[in-house]
Amino acid sequence: MYTTAVLALPDAIPFDLATPIETFGRVRLPDGRPGYRTVVAGPERAISAGPLRLAIDEGLDALQRADLIVVPGRENPLAPAPPAVLDALRAAADRGTRIASICVGAFTLAEAGLLDGRDATTHWLAADEFARTYPAVRLNPDVLYTDNGKILTSAGAVAGIDLCLHIVQNDYGTAVAADAARLAVAPLHRPGGQAQYIVRNRAPSRPTTLDQVVAWIEENAYRNLALADIADAAGLSVRTLTRRFKEETGQSPMQWVAGVRLRQAQELLETTEHTVDRIAAQTGFPTTSNFRSQFGQVVGVTPGAYRKVFRPGTHRSAD
Repeated sequence: MYTTAVLALPDAIPFDLATPIETFGRVRLPDGRPGYRTVVAGPERAISAGPLRLAIDEGLDALQRADLIVVPGRENPLAPAPPAVLDALRAAADRGTRIASICVGAFTLAEAGLLDGRDATTHWLAADEFARTYPAVRLNPDVLYTDNGKILTSAGAVAGIDLCLHIVQNDYGTAVAADAARLAVAPLHRPGGQAQYIVRNRAPSRPTTLDQVVAWIEENAYRNLALADIADAAGLSVRTLTRRFKEETGQSPMQWVAGVRLRQAQELLETTEHTVDRIAAQTGFPTTSNFRSQFGQVVGVTPGAYRKVFRPGTHRSAD
């Protein structure tokens, strides 16, 4: 039996805390014995976790006895972790203990220096901030989880379940992991390299000089747009428009247009039974093959495969 310590820090995300407790708690071996003993440990005897107030039974010394430490995310991932927590994580890593993060828990691992020079992922919304804060980490925001052997990270929410099931599969095999997924009423294990399905060009969260033209693109992305059309709508020269987009979004204007089209196509795949050909035309792609190619490159799966995940039972379109 493996001992798993779930690290409970102040302001922890409740879902992230519950994910390893539920997943590992459902693991049963063929003879009926539990596969894991799970404890919750932290630097304080009680913490706030969203609307909850949780009592913590174990202190940080429990990390010394753990075979696996799981670090959930916090509501403010940039809040410094207690120094004693960082020291305990570093000591555990030095002992060879496996350490995994859920969602933005990767910020805590990075703060401890455990991700420098390693592959990592986190929730896509926090990816840019993570990359700015921890440039020594090889961040890949497009995958569900990463496994460096002893240090593992996952993306947001359900990807944490995928990572836990990946650990179970490594420890006890596919049959035990599949059984744990069924008992937890969770999706069967998805490979870590699978995309997060997210097109990350949502409108900037704070006002920018591009607000009006971004809104215009949202309304007109279905049209056969050229760079000059966007510049005219913005009242700017092509050169100035391109410079501002790069500075404020990190993308070119046409990359932004492509992202808007893909996001709108995702919504249609999720909410309608329109064929892939029709969706390609509705969202402004010049051809269906161009749509399929761009969708696969950015989202990581074909339009048909995406629809099967988010609108199961729909069979009208083909890849």
